[in-house]
Amino acid sequence: MADRQAPRFGYTLMTEQSGPKALVEYAASAERAGFDFEVMSDHYFPWLHEQGHAAYAWSMLGAVTQVTDRVELMTYVTCPLMRYHPAVVAQKAATVQLLSDDRFTLGLGAGENLNEHVVGAGWPPVNVRHEMLLEAVRIISALFDGGYVNHAGQHYRVDSAKLWDLPQQRVPIAVAVSGDQSIDTFAPVADHLVAVEPREDLVARWDSATTGESRKIGQVPICWNPDRDIAVQRAHEQFRWFGGGWKVNAELPGPAGFAGASQFVRPEDVADSIVCGPDVAALVGAVKPFVDAGFTDVALVQVGDEAQRDFLRFAGSELLPALRSAYR
Repeated sequence: MADRQAPRFGYTLMTEQSGPKALVEYAASAERAGFDFEVMSDHYFPWLHEQGHAAYAWSMLGAVTQVTDRVELMTYVTCPLMRYHPAVVAQKAATVQLLSDDRFTLGLGAGENLNEHVVGAGWPPVNVRHEMLLEAVRIISALFDGGYVNHAGQHYRVDSAKLWDLPQQRVPIAVAVSGDQSIDTFAPVADHLVAVEPREDLVARWDSATTGESRKIGQVPICWNPDRDIAVQRAHEQFRWFGGGWKVNAELPGPAGFAGASQFVRPEDVADSIVCGPDVAALVGAVKPFVDAGFTDVALVQVGDEAQRDFLRFAGSELLPALRSAYR
Protein backbone atom coordinates (compact mmCIF):
# COMPACT_ATOMS: atom_id res chain seq x y z
CA MET A 1 0.00 0.00 0.00
CA ALA A 2 3.03 2.28 0.15
CA ASP A 3 2.61 3.54 -3.41
CA ARG A 4 -1.10 4.30 -3.19
CA GLN A 5 -3.44 6.13 -0.88
CA ALA A 6 -5.15 4.04 1.77
CA PRO A 7 -8.65 3.02 0.68
CA ARG A 8 -11.76 4.59 2.17
CA PHE A 9 -14.58 2.49 3.54
CA GLY A 10 -18.27 3.20 3.09
CA TYR A 11 -21.62 2.02 4.37
CA THR A 12 -24.51 1.10 2.08
CA LEU A 13 -27.97 2.47 2.84
CA MET A 14 -29.84 -0.42 1.27
CA THR A 15 -33.29 0.87 0.38
CA GLU A 16 -34.53 -2.62 -0.52
CA GLN A 17 -34.11 -4.09 2.96
CA SER A 18 -34.95 -1.22 5.37
CA GLY A 19 -37.70 1.36 5.73
CA PRO A 20 -37.07 5.09 5.31
CA LYS A 21 -36.95 6.07 9.00
CA ALA A 22 -34.62 3.20 9.78
CA LEU A 23 -32.27 4.14 6.93
CA VAL A 24 -32.01 7.72 8.13
CA GLU A 25 -31.19 6.41 11.61
CA TYR A 26 -28.54 4.06 10.19
CA ALA A 27 -27.00 6.93 8.21
CA ALA A 28 -26.41 8.93 11.38
CA SER A 29 -25.09 5.87 13.22
CA ALA A 30 -22.73 4.98 10.36
CA GLU A 31 -21.19 8.44 10.51
CA ARG A 32 -20.69 8.09 14.26
CA ALA A 33 -19.15 4.65 13.70
CA GLY A 34 -16.50 6.26 11.51
CA PHE A 35 -17.38 5.32 7.95
CA ASP A 36 -15.86 7.65 5.36
CA PHE A 37 -18.83 7.76 3.00
CA GLU A 38 -22.33 6.37 2.52
CA VAL A 39 -24.00 5.18 -0.66
CA MET A 40 -27.73 4.69 -1.24
CA SER A 41 -29.45 2.39 -3.72
CA ASP A 42 -32.31 3.85 -5.78
CA HIS A 43 -34.99 1.22 -6.37
CA TYR A 44 -38.71 1.00 -7.09
CA PHE A 45 -38.77 -2.71 -6.18
CA PRO A 46 -36.74 -4.93 -3.85
CA TRP A 47 -34.86 -7.78 -5.47
CA LEU A 48 -36.85 -10.32 -3.45
CA HIS A 49 -40.13 -10.17 -1.53
CA GLU A 50 -38.24 -11.14 1.61
CA GLN A 51 -36.36 -7.84 1.56
CA GLY A 52 -39.66 -6.03 1.73
CA HIS A 53 -38.84 -2.34 1.10
CA ALA A 54 -38.26 0.20 -1.67
CA ALA A 55 -38.92 3.77 -0.49
CA TYR A 56 -37.98 6.83 -2.55
CA ALA A 57 -34.23 7.31 -2.35
CA TRP A 58 -34.17 11.06 -2.97
CA SER A 59 -36.49 11.88 -0.07
CA MET A 60 -34.31 9.78 2.20
CA LEU A 61 -31.13 11.42 0.89
CA GLY A 62 -32.55 14.82 1.79
CA ALA A 63 -33.21 13.60 5.31
CA VAL A 64 -29.76 12.02 5.56
CA THR A 65 -28.10 15.35 4.73
CA GLN A 66 -29.68 16.78 7.88
CA VAL A 67 -28.59 14.04 10.30
CA THR A 68 -24.99 13.81 9.07
CA ASP A 69 -22.21 16.39 8.94
CA ARG A 70 -19.06 14.70 7.69
CA VAL A 71 -19.63 11.62 5.54
CA GLU A 72 -19.75 11.94 1.79
CA LEU A 73 -23.01 10.78 0.20
CA MET A 74 -23.70 9.11 -3.11
CA THR A 75 -26.35 7.34 -5.16
CA TYR A 76 -25.24 3.81 -5.99
CA VAL A 77 -26.69 4.12 -8.53
CA THR A 78 -29.46 6.19 -10.07
CA CYS A 79 -30.75 5.37 -13.55
CA PRO A 80 -31.53 8.59 -15.47
CA LEU A 81 -33.11 6.83 -18.44
CA MET A 82 -36.83 6.14 -18.02
CA ARG A 83 -38.21 6.50 -14.49
CA TYR A 84 -36.44 9.85 -14.24
CA HIS A 85 -35.76 12.32 -17.01
CA PRO A 86 -32.11 13.48 -16.98
CA ALA A 87 -33.13 17.11 -16.41
CA VAL A 88 -34.99 16.09 -13.24
CA VAL A 89 -32.03 14.02 -12.03
CA ALA A 90 -29.81 17.08 -12.42
CA GLN A 91 -32.24 19.14 -10.32
CA LYS A 92 -32.38 16.49 -7.60
CA ALA A 93 -28.61 16.11 -7.47
CA ALA A 94 -28.00 19.86 -7.28
CA THR A 95 -30.49 20.12 -4.42
CA VAL A 96 -28.84 17.32 -2.43
CA GLN A 97 -25.45 18.93 -3.00
CA LEU A 98 -26.76 22.17 -1.50
CA LEU A 99 -28.42 20.41 1.45
CA SER A 100 -25.28 18.39 2.19
CA ASP A 101 -22.83 21.32 1.93
CA ASP A 102 -21.02 19.79 -1.03
CA ARG A 103 -20.78 16.18 0.19
CA PHE A 104 -22.72 14.54 -2.65
CA THR A 105 -21.63 12.50 -5.68
CA LEU A 106 -24.16 11.54 -8.34
CA GLY A 107 -23.68 7.87 -9.16
CA LEU A 108 -25.34 6.89 -12.45
CA GLY A 109 -25.93 3.62 -14.27
CA ALA A 110 -27.89 2.04 -17.09
CA GLY A 111 -30.45 0.59 -14.69
CA GLU A 112 -32.43 -2.60 -14.26
CA ASN A 113 -35.74 -3.72 -15.72
CA LEU A 114 -36.81 -4.37 -12.11
CA ASN A 115 -37.14 -0.64 -11.50
CA GLU A 116 -37.63 0.96 -14.91
CA HIS A 117 -40.49 -1.18 -16.23
CA VAL A 118 -42.97 0.56 -13.91
CA VAL A 119 -43.40 3.53 -16.28
CA GLY A 120 -44.65 1.20 -19.03
CA ALA A 121 -42.17 2.26 -21.70
CA GLY A 122 -40.65 -1.17 -22.32
CA TRP A 123 -37.07 -2.23 -21.59
CA PRO A 124 -34.47 -1.39 -24.27
CA PRO A 125 -31.52 -3.66 -25.11
CA VAL A 126 -28.23 -2.89 -23.41
CA ASN A 127 -26.65 -1.05 -26.36
CA VAL A 128 -29.62 1.33 -26.49
CA ARG A 129 -29.46 1.83 -22.72
CA HIS A 130 -25.83 2.85 -23.03
CA GLU A 131 -26.73 5.32 -25.79
CA MET A 132 -29.43 6.74 -23.52
CA LEU A 133 -27.08 6.95 -20.53
CA LEU A 134 -24.43 8.82 -22.51
CA GLU A 135 -26.99 11.32 -23.75
CA ALA A 136 -28.40 11.66 -20.22
CA VAL A 137 -24.95 12.33 -18.72
CA ARG A 138 -24.34 15.05 -21.27
CA ILE A 139 -27.67 16.72 -20.45
CA ILE A 140 -26.98 16.55 -16.72
CA SER A 141 -23.48 17.96 -17.18
CA ALA A 142 -24.81 20.81 -19.30
CA LEU A 143 -27.30 21.73 -16.58
CA PHE A 144 -24.53 21.60 -13.97
CA ASP A 145 -22.66 24.15 -16.12
CA GLY A 146 -25.45 26.66 -15.45
CA GLY A 147 -27.63 28.66 -17.79
CA TYR A 148 -30.44 27.49 -20.04
CA VAL A 149 -30.18 24.12 -21.76
CA ASN A 150 -32.00 23.09 -24.92
CA HIS A 151 -31.45 19.64 -26.35
CA ALA A 152 -32.94 17.63 -29.18
CA GLY A 153 -31.27 14.24 -29.22
CA GLN A 154 -31.90 10.68 -30.26
CA HIS A 155 -33.59 9.74 -26.98
CA TYR A 156 -34.35 12.97 -25.08
CA ARG A 157 -35.58 16.49 -25.59
CA VAL A 158 -34.94 19.36 -23.19
CA ASP A 159 -36.77 22.64 -23.62
CA SER A 160 -35.24 25.69 -21.95
CA ALA A 161 -34.24 23.95 -18.71
CA LYS A 162 -32.18 25.68 -16.03
CA LEU A 163 -31.14 24.82 -12.48
CA TRP A 164 -32.16 27.82 -10.40
CA ASP A 165 -30.51 26.52 -7.25
CA LEU A 166 -27.04 25.52 -8.36
CA PRO A 167 -24.31 24.66 -5.82
CA GLN A 168 -21.01 26.50 -6.00
CA GLN A 169 -19.20 23.17 -6.01
CA ARG A 170 -20.19 21.18 -9.07
CA VAL A 171 -21.73 17.79 -8.35
CA PRO A 172 -19.22 15.05 -9.30
CA ILE A 173 -20.57 12.33 -11.58
CA ALA A 174 -19.64 8.66 -11.18
CA VAL A 175 -20.76 6.11 -13.77
CA ALA A 176 -21.11 2.34 -13.41
CA VAL A 177 -19.01 0.44 -15.95
CA SER A 178 -18.39 -3.23 -16.62
CA GLY A 179 -15.94 -3.50 -19.51
CA ASP A 180 -13.82 -1.80 -22.13
CA GLN A 181 -16.72 -0.48 -24.20
CA SER A 182 -18.48 1.18 -21.28
CA ILE A 183 -15.21 2.63 -19.98
CA ASP A 184 -14.32 4.08 -23.37
CA THR A 185 -17.81 5.56 -23.60
CA PHE A 186 -18.15 7.07 -20.13
CA ALA A 187 -14.62 7.86 -18.92
CA PRO A 188 -14.50 11.06 -21.03
CA VAL A 189 -17.75 12.40 -19.49
CA ALA A 190 -17.55 11.18 -15.86
CA ASP A 191 -15.41 12.02 -12.86
CA HIS A 192 -15.35 8.65 -11.11
CA LEU A 193 -15.74 4.92 -11.78
CA VAL A 194 -18.32 2.62 -10.19
CA ALA A 195 -17.96 -1.15 -10.54
CA VAL A 196 -19.22 -4.17 -8.62
CA GLU A 197 -16.48 -6.54 -9.79
CA PRO A 198 -12.95 -6.22 -8.34
CA ARG A 199 -11.19 -6.15 -11.69
CA GLU A 200 -7.78 -4.55 -12.01
CA ASP A 201 -8.21 -4.26 -15.77
CA LEU A 202 -11.20 -1.93 -15.30
CA VAL A 203 -9.17 0.37 -13.07
CA ALA A 204 -6.18 0.35 -15.43
CA ARG A 205 -8.24 1.13 -18.51
CA TRP A 206 -10.17 3.85 -16.67
CA ASP A 207 -6.93 5.49 -15.54
CA SER A 208 -5.54 5.35 -19.07
CA ALA A 209 -8.70 7.01 -20.43
CA THR A 210 -8.86 9.84 -17.87
CA THR A 211 -6.68 12.66 -16.63
CA GLY A 212 -6.37 13.80 -13.04
CA GLU A 213 -7.51 12.09 -9.88
CA SER A 214 -10.61 9.93 -9.92
CA ARG A 215 -12.21 7.60 -7.43
CA LYS A 216 -12.85 3.94 -8.19
CA ILE A 217 -15.80 2.95 -6.06
CA GLY A 218 -16.66 -0.67 -5.43
CA GLN A 219 -19.18 -2.45 -3.23
CA VAL A 220 -19.12 -5.79 -1.43
CA PRO A 221 -21.87 -7.56 0.53
CA ILE A 222 -21.14 -9.14 3.89
CA CYS A 223 -23.42 -10.68 6.50
CA TRP A 224 -22.12 -10.12 10.01
CA ASN A 225 -23.77 -11.87 12.92
CA PRO A 226 -22.39 -13.37 16.15
CA ASP A 227 -23.90 -16.68 15.03
CA ARG A 228 -22.58 -17.72 11.61
CA ASP A 229 -25.48 -20.07 10.93
CA ILE A 230 -27.95 -17.21 11.39
CA ALA A 231 -25.82 -15.04 9.10
CA VAL A 232 -25.78 -17.69 6.37
CA GLN A 233 -29.53 -18.17 6.60
CA ARG A 234 -30.16 -14.42 6.40
CA ALA A 235 -27.81 -14.01 3.43
CA HIS A 236 -29.57 -16.84 1.63
CA GLU A 237 -33.03 -15.45 2.36
CA GLN A 238 -32.27 -11.92 1.22
CA PHE A 239 -29.27 -12.06 -1.14
CA ARG A 240 -29.52 -15.31 -3.08
CA TRP A 241 -30.31 -13.19 -6.17
CA PHE A 242 -26.78 -11.77 -6.03
CA GLY A 243 -25.06 -14.66 -7.78
CA GLY A 244 -26.87 -14.22 -11.08
CA GLY A 245 -24.51 -11.49 -12.25
CA TRP A 246 -25.51 -8.07 -13.53
CA LYS A 247 -26.15 -9.15 -17.12
CA VAL A 248 -28.95 -11.35 -15.77
CA ASN A 249 -29.99 -9.09 -12.90
CA ALA A 250 -30.56 -6.13 -15.22
CA GLU A 251 -33.11 -8.04 -17.31
CA LEU A 252 -35.51 -9.68 -14.84
CA PRO A 253 -38.70 -7.66 -14.37
CA GLY A 254 -39.68 -8.27 -10.73
CA PRO A 255 -39.13 -10.06 -7.41
CA ALA A 256 -41.01 -13.12 -8.68
CA GLY A 257 -38.50 -13.47 -11.49
CA PHE A 258 -35.58 -13.27 -9.08
CA ALA A 259 -37.27 -15.81 -6.80
CA GLY A 260 -37.62 -18.20 -9.73
CA ALA A 261 -34.09 -17.63 -10.96
CA SER A 262 -32.64 -18.29 -7.50
CA GLN A 263 -34.92 -21.14 -6.35
CA PHE A 264 -32.17 -23.74 -6.50
CA VAL A 265 -29.49 -21.61 -4.84
CA ARG A 266 -28.53 -23.20 -1.52
CA PRO A 267 -27.40 -21.44 1.67
CA GLU A 268 -23.92 -22.89 1.24
CA ASP A 269 -23.77 -21.46 -2.28
CA VAL A 270 -24.46 -17.97 -0.93
CA ALA A 271 -21.91 -18.44 1.86
CA ASP A 272 -19.29 -19.26 -0.78
CA SER A 273 -19.67 -15.79 -2.31
CA ILE A 274 -20.66 -13.65 0.70
CA VAL A 275 -18.59 -13.66 3.88
CA CYS A 276 -20.93 -14.57 6.75
CA GLY A 277 -20.46 -14.61 10.51
CA PRO A 278 -18.44 -12.83 13.21
CA ASP A 279 -14.86 -13.49 12.04
CA VAL A 280 -13.20 -10.08 11.76
CA ALA A 281 -10.31 -11.39 9.67
CA ALA A 282 -12.70 -12.95 7.16
CA LEU A 283 -14.74 -9.75 6.91
CA VAL A 284 -11.57 -7.72 6.40
CA GLY A 285 -10.54 -10.16 3.69
CA ALA A 286 -13.82 -9.61 1.83
CA VAL A 287 -12.63 -6.21 0.61
CA LYS A 288 -9.11 -7.36 -0.32
CA PRO A 289 -9.91 -8.14 -3.99
CA PHE A 290 -11.12 -4.54 -4.48
CA VAL A 291 -8.12 -3.05 -2.69
CA ASP A 292 -5.71 -5.24 -4.66
CA ALA A 293 -7.44 -4.22 -7.90
CA GLY A 294 -6.78 -0.55 -7.14
CA PHE A 295 -10.19 0.63 -5.95
CA THR A 296 -9.96 3.76 -3.84
CA ASP A 297 -13.33 3.33 -2.11
CA VAL A 298 -15.18 0.20 -0.99
CA ALA A 299 -18.75 0.34 0.34
CA LEU A 300 -19.88 -2.50 2.59
CA VAL A 301 -23.41 -3.92 2.36
CA GLN A 302 -24.54 -5.47 5.62
CA VAL A 303 -27.20 -7.96 4.54
CA GLY A 304 -30.52 -7.79 6.38
CA ASP A 305 -32.23 -5.10 8.38
CA GLU A 306 -32.49 -6.82 11.75
CA ALA A 307 -28.78 -6.72 12.61
CA GLN A 308 -27.94 -3.22 11.38
CA ARG A 309 -27.75 -1.50 14.78
CA ASP A 310 -25.51 -4.19 16.25
CA PHE A 311 -23.44 -4.27 13.06
CA LEU A 312 -22.82 -0.53 13.19
CA ARG A 313 -21.62 -0.80 16.79
CA PHE A 314 -19.36 -3.69 15.77
CA ALA A 315 -18.09 -1.71 12.77
CA GLY A 316 -17.14 1.25 14.92
CA SER A 317 -15.39 -0.76 17.61
CA GLU A 318 -13.79 -3.60 15.64
CA LEU A 319 -14.31 -3.80 11.88
CA LEU A 320 -13.27 -0.31 10.74
CA PRO A 321 -10.13 -0.24 12.92
CA ALA A 322 -9.19 -3.68 11.55
CA LEU A 323 -9.80 -2.57 7.95
CA ARG A 324 -7.69 0.54 8.35
CA SER A 325 -4.91 -1.42 10.03
CA ALA A 326 -4.89 -4.03 7.27
CA TYR A 327 -4.98 -1.61 4.34
CA ARG A 328 -2.90 1.36 5.43
